[in-house]
Amino acid sequence: MNLLRIIVVTIIFTTFANRAFSVDRRFEACEPQTCGNGPNIGYPFWLSGKQESCGYPSFKITCNEKYPVFSISDDDYIIREIFYSNHSFVLANAAVYDDKCPLPQHNFSLDRTPFNYSSDHVNFSFFYDCPEDDSEYMLSYPIDCASNGSHHSFATFHKELVERMNSLDSCRSSVHLPFDGAANVDALMQMNYTEILKMGFILNWTAQNCSNCERSGGRCGFDDNEFVCFCSDRPHVKTCDDDNNSLNWKRKVIVGVCTAVATVAIMCVIFFVYQRRNRKLNDPSSLVTRSILSSTYSMDDDMEKGSTYHGVHIFSYKELEEATNYFDSAKVLGDGGFGTVYHGNVRDGRAVAVKRLYENNFKRVEQFMNEIEILARLRHQNLVLLYGCTSRHCRELLLVYEYIPNGTLAEHLHGEKAKPGSLPWLTRIKIAIETAKALSYLHASDIIHRDVKTTNILLDNFFCVKVADFGLSRLFPMNVTHISTAPQGTPGYVDPEYNECYQLTSKSDVYSFGVVLIELISSMPAVDITRHRHEINLSTMAINKIQKQTLHELVDPYLGFESDSRTRKMIIAVAELAFRCLNSDKDLRPSMIEVLNELKRIQSDDFDIQKAEEIDISAIDIVPLKSDPLPASPDSVAFKWTSVSTTPNASG
Repeated sequence: MNLLRIIVVTIIFTTFANRAFSVDRRFEACEPQTCGNGPNIGYPFWLSGKQESCGYPSFKITCNEKYPVFSISDDDYIIREIFYSNHSFVLANAAVYDDKCPLPQHNFSLDRTPFNYSSDHVNFSFFYDCPEDDSEYMLSYPIDCASNGSHHSFATFHKELVERMNSLDSCRSSVHLPFDGAANVDALMQMNYTEILKMGFILNWTAQNCSNCERSGGRCGFDDNEFVCFCSDRPHVKTCDDDNNSLNWKRKVIVGVCTAVATVAIMCVIFFVYQRRNRKLNDPSSLVTRSILSSTYSMDDDMEKGSTYHGVHIFSYKELEEATNYFDSAKVLGDGGFGTVYHGNVRDGRAVAVKRLYENNFKRVEQFMNEIEILARLRHQNLVLLYGCTSRHCRELLLVYEYIPNGTLAEHLHGEKAKPGSLPWLTRIKIAIETAKALSYLHASDIIHRDVKTTNILLDNFFCVKVADFGLSRLFPMNVTHISTAPQGTPGYVDPEYNECYQLTSKSDVYSFGVVLIELISSMPAVDITRHRHEINLSTMAINKIQKQTLHELVDPYLGFESDSRTRKMIIAVAELAFRCLNSDKDLRPSMIEVLNELKRIQSDDFDIQKAEEIDISAIDIVPLKSDPLPASPDSVAFKWTSVSTTPNASG
């Protein structure tokens, strides 16, 4: 009863104490804010028109409702990510987001700015209106929308070509911009110039440290051109804890009394808990629990705060526990072969996806370190971004990714988000192309994904692809033809040759991607035990439909296969491409870059124009895959389909 009275008195005093302090408006204004789908904006950055006192003058950000815009070197740049832990951020030229024909107009310079390059960067040079005679020097990146019959515009990162063009001085103008130099050159050669611009580049900033202020509950900013810590009551010099004469004695008394009462209450609670636990001192389960807790906290204490592994931030277990509301089941985004993924918000305000590995044994630690090593050195607009991880010595192994808000492709095709007609064909082929770009980039970087499936293809609010989950990836050495390893992956997507011979190649990803293409065509899951036993695997079902000349039975009826001739031709072409990917002989499958190029051709506006003659729709029902043949291959279409099949119909 006495304890209850103490708690009641504490609540009353706390209430009066809170009323005694008025909230400073600048403290409220400097709360981190978001802009569209961009990262949280906080010190030393500030939003124009809302937070004039909340950051350095040169860190002003303009919000255009879609994304945060940062002006530097006479051009606007989109802030894609901000990493407050290591004082760096990712910029990409805004023109590539706003214009159909993005043409950077100014050279990029860091002169008279508080910024410097965070990592290796490469100059990306743009040359406009160059005479046709110079076309022999143009490599890789033509800018068709700024070219005509007599003059050409192009972009390049080749130093020798840049030096040659500068010496000729024959182009109307040239502009030089940076981009992240960590990407593999072979992968860059598969992109166009807008994709390279979107990769952006990383800058570091220099500003007065705000950590002490934030730890004391304050928010950093400026008052009369001097750094201050805005607190709930008023601005302070350094932290909200600094005590000076500006606090009147009444506030001191209130704070002192509240502190004393709260201390007494806490001591009473501790004594009460101690008494109850003391009664169970000899309980064996209690001894085990104390032993586990002791070892857990010692591991956390060993973790180096603010350290990095392969360049990624090390989060404390406590922060990620708080970010996910102590791994609340309501926060679960999905489950994989090695762990559960939770949605959360870390302390700097970023929305994140936290992957929690199931067990902290040797196999899981090996997988954990492998994923970090791979993700830390990759950067592509269609690959999910790794924000950080916990220490390998932590009580649990956790990976922290960017949060992709629109779910997985599987959910939109045949899951919770699936609605008839909600994912039109043109969106689906765009998804296929962006996924192929990500896989082509991985293969060009000597990496095999090993778990390509629709649940690992994430979609943002604009249905742009982010390929995720590299937990089964392996660095693929250049001097070997395959890697022998125990089969891993997801049923329905696993390369049959890999499953039989334990030989992993990049063509294993191609097979899995073929299954994804069939899912995009059919809106059916890769495996469904409710289907006929010969059609449980979608790949087998697709082969049977083709053999029986009934492709129309496989296609999602809401895609317009029966009503739109161009859509029909595109779907047939994609089905034939999927067929080549699903070949049981890996040597007959196309490479990922060949798949990407074919998908781009199918998507192109002149896909119909390329036909030698108009296709007879009625003939397609009879010979479904011969209406729009791919480049010639050694085997006929009919032979290839038969060779892939594993069903009784095929063998008979």
